Amino acid sequence: MEGGPEAASKQEFMEFWKRATSSPYIMRLALSAGIGGLLFGYDTGVISGALLYIREDFVEVDKKLWLQEVIVSMAVAGAIIGAALGGWMNDMLGRKTSILGADIVFFLGAIVMAIAPTPWVLVVGRILVGFGVGIASMTSPLYISEASPAAIRGALVCINGLLITFGQFLSYLINLAFTTTPGTWRWMLGVAGLPAVVQFVLMLTLPESPSWLYNQGKENESRKILEKIYRADEIEGEIKAMREAVEQEKQEEGLIGQTLREKMKAAFSNVAVRRGLYAGVTAQVAQQFVGINTVMYYSPTIVQFAGIASKSTALALSLVTSGLNAVGSILSMLCIDKFGRRKLMLLSLIAIIVCLLTLTGVFYQAATTAPPIDNVDTLSFGANATCQAYLDSPNVSSWNCMKCLKAECAFCASTGGNHLPGACLAETKEVRAVCGEQKRVWFSDGCPSKIGVLAVIVLGLYILAYSPGMGSVPWVLNSEIYPLRFRGMCGGIAAVSNWCANLIVSLTFLSLIHALGAAGTFLLFAGFSTIGLVAIYLLVPETKGLQFEEVEKLLQKGFNPCDCTNPKTDEEKASTSK
Repeated sequence: MEGGPEAASKQEFMEFWKRATSSPYIMRLALSAGIGGLLFGYDTGVISGALLYIREDFVEVDKKLWLQEVIVSMAVAGAIIGAALGGWMNDMLGRKTSILGADIVFFLGAIVMAIAPTPWVLVVGRILVGFGVGIASMTSPLYISEASPAAIRGALVCINGLLITFGQFLSYLINLAFTTTPGTWRWMLGVAGLPAVVQFVLMLTLPESPSWLYNQGKENESRKILEKIYRADEIEGEIKAMREAVEQEKQEEGLIGQTLREKMKAAFSNVAVRRGLYAGVTAQVAQQFVGINTVMYYSPTIVQFAGIASKSTALALSLVTSGLNAVGSILSMLCIDKFGRRKLMLLSLIAIIVCLLTLTGVFYQAATTAPPIDNVDTLSFGANATCQAYLDSPNVSSWNCMKCLKAECAFCASTGGNHLPGACLAETKEVRAVCGEQKRVWFSDGCPSKIGVLAVIVLGLYILAYSPGMGSVPWVLNSEIYPLRFRGMCGGIAAVSNWCANLIVSLTFLSLIHALGAAGTFLLFAGFSTIGLVAIYLLVPETKGLQFEEVEKLLQKGFNPCDCTNPKTDEEKASTSK
């Protein structure tokens, strides 16, 4: 019993490697479509560094916390609209056409952001970019999934996840490259249009999804594509599976109807679709409520919360965390068809909860040991430069750096060292310049801390825990768990759920930090992650190695969370015993 699963896992990995190397067409298709994931990742990562410099160019952005959250989260709002329309576009226009449309919108959004003269024009660009990302986020994994052999489907769809993390890593490299260039954030955001152009050109040379073509009655075109993807002895089996799915759809044609309302009604009256949505939406929402995109959107800011004041250092450390995310995505490719979707997500969530609880402790310790305020030093800057809340306080002896920052002021560290008592000053460019002239370090986002490096290390472990499981698997699961006739619509519903959760988290993160502190915010995410762990355990079945039609039968039959065996494995065992 112990040797059996290991041998099967090794065989699955060898199968992926053999097919990937012997059929360059499959890899070309997966990589080209996966650039949609790169767009997703680049936009997620680039705004985290760009925001530091946008605040310098626009005073109102620097002064208004809600405006910073709007600039970050409006891309998510656009993505919600894009994902919602993407389901309809996928079913009506096809997967390939949807990806091409996403590239055009994304490119236009990147140009608008690069030339934005005001914060509100920048917001418009963010919405356009988000619209393109929303379409691509659900279409790319769906396209790859439908053009992949079942045995290696999970690993190939994980390429999309790998390119998401590579896009984030690339965005931090670009951010570092332009830190000393005039126009800093404009270059950072404008470069985002280049991958969209590359994908647009590549997708023009690739075919439509064979499943979508067959569903449209274009059987010959579908067969020609399958001949490039599948082995000769597998083609007829795949054609047969698609034929059965289409025939079932035709039998239900009267129920489904032509309108979106009728199709939605038919979908929710189908027990397999409902159970698929329970699983798919749960995985997508849980992915966001573990707090990952707050880390990716605000990574340099979080590093500054840990007490590292330098923007370039914060960006460099964010580059390390992004690199770990890419490493985790590679691990996901190696493990997803070995261990399965369900197990990877559950193990990932357990590790995430441990990391979030550790981060809670680290940030709490950093807050309680923050350097105190030196009253004499503070007043030496003059009344106009001193924090007004500090001047009005009846008990200034209780003030430390953290209390100063919560009063929306800044901490000017002592000339003797960052961890010694310093001054609590008004947060203005003029006062900051005076602090800098004295060769002192200015802290406006976090306080100097001796354990700041530990926070960055745990942040890296958190990303390593997230990426192989909750990072990639929800997108793989949603690309394979719905029946063909409802796949575009249900994938759109799940993607909208993901982006809505993303919007809630990203739009409230800085406000939560302000209200609860970093420690309280990460503790809250640990609580959400625990709820996600229970929900995934109860609602998400294992789909490893199953054909689409077998997944539908599994959902129709029902899922027992206490039964950890894979249905495919059980069938194979039964046939072997016979």
